[in-house]
Amino acid sequence: MFKVLKTSILFPAFLAGTFWACNSNSVNPDDQINPVEIPSNIAAGTTTFAFDLFKNLQATQPANENLFVSPLSLHMALGMLLNGAENETAAEILKTLQMEGISLTDLNKAYQTLIKELPLADSKVNLGLANSVWHRSEFQVETDFKNVLKDSFDAEINGLTFNDAAKDKINQWASEKTNGKIKKVIDQIKPEQVMFLLNALYFKGDWKYQFDAKNTIDTDFKLEAGSSKTVKMMYTKSDFRVAAGSKYNAIELPYANGQFNVTLLIPQGQNTIGSVMSGITAQEWSELQSTRLTEKNVEVGLPRFTFSYSAKLNTTLEKMGITRAFTNAAQLGKINKTADLFVDFVKQDTYLGVDEKGTEAAAVTTVGIGVESVGPEDARYICDRPFALIISEKTSNTILFMGRMMNPDSK
Repeated sequence: MFKVLKTSILFPAFLAGTFWACNSNSVNPDDQINPVEIPSNIAAGTTTFAFDLFKNLQATQPANENLFVSPLSLHMALGMLLNGAENETAAEILKTLQMEGISLTDLNKAYQTLIKELPLADSKVNLGLANSVWHRSEFQVETDFKNVLKDSFDAEINGLTFNDAAKDKINQWASEKTNGKIKKVIDQIKPEQVMFLLNALYFKGDWKYQFDAKNTIDTDFKLEAGSSKTVKMMYTKSDFRVAAGSKYNAIELPYANGQFNVTLLIPQGQNTIGSVMSGITAQEWSELQSTRLTEKNVEVGLPRFTFSYSAKLNTTLEKMGITRAFTNAAQLGKINKTADLFVDFVKQDTYLGVDEKGTEAAAVTTVGIGVESVGPEDARYICDRPFALIISEKTSNTILFMGRMMNPDSK
């Protein structure tokens, strides 16, 4: 094996969503709902991965801070990385993704299904998925690796001279694909960086049941430290699927035709949202969705807020089982056979905004790889204390985003 200058490969994966308000609560005959079907074992694995990610992330972050991540973004980014991994490195990634016993071919088919069919799931939701690869023109990328990204992830491949112009092109692509919420994914292209892999998800949908801005009022929001702050609380009342419990109450707010929704988890009694999210499992989530949520006429209060979040996920992923990939013993020969590659870092940057019209969300997952040689009737579900939110698509059981809101910043 020949020696080359120290280089690295960066794989940013961008997931973004936008949701605005609908002018009607009814579904017109022309509205189309198209179920998204992926194998049940893959769907169950992605849900387990989502809750495992959030539980382990909470353990590495300050307990009083907001969190917001995209499990789908990270899963797909690691799925792309998996296609370049071999042997124990591939096995660790596969296990962490909760995909043990599933062939790479079947997993890639499931990714392909999500990429092609999620945008068509609800005719009243505008959802776009796009993937692209940007690599240093002189860096040799294995043909099979490029082909699988084209075939399974519908990725466009771009070889460029890596300079400021290339940086601007990459950032512009990210901005265009995320409705301007992710304006910059790289500050500079360093000499050791040889590739960027981008995955973008854009979601724009209306609330099925609107929040009237005239009903938004200043309301106290109870912080876990015992103090409170004033937030702009939005209110609406309608028939929603809800579940009341001793640890938390849950309410599902649908977008558009109801195929996409956000589930709010509001802790009860002395329980904190941190303990709720640490204790909830994929099985409990499945039972909540399938049997516990029942339709009732209730009032819901949800703060209007925006915030941005960023977290390095190396420690979280190591806790989840990916260890070898972060060392110089990583096996990533399916990307480049002649270089000893290793994962340098995994980071996710997100944005979330909620108002009377809907929800706007964006996520950027960046994987860097280096090489040293080349309730009751009329109940009230008011989110006036720290709460969690999970945005999902119900027919494929895919969780797009999940987070906890500890301290909303209303504007």
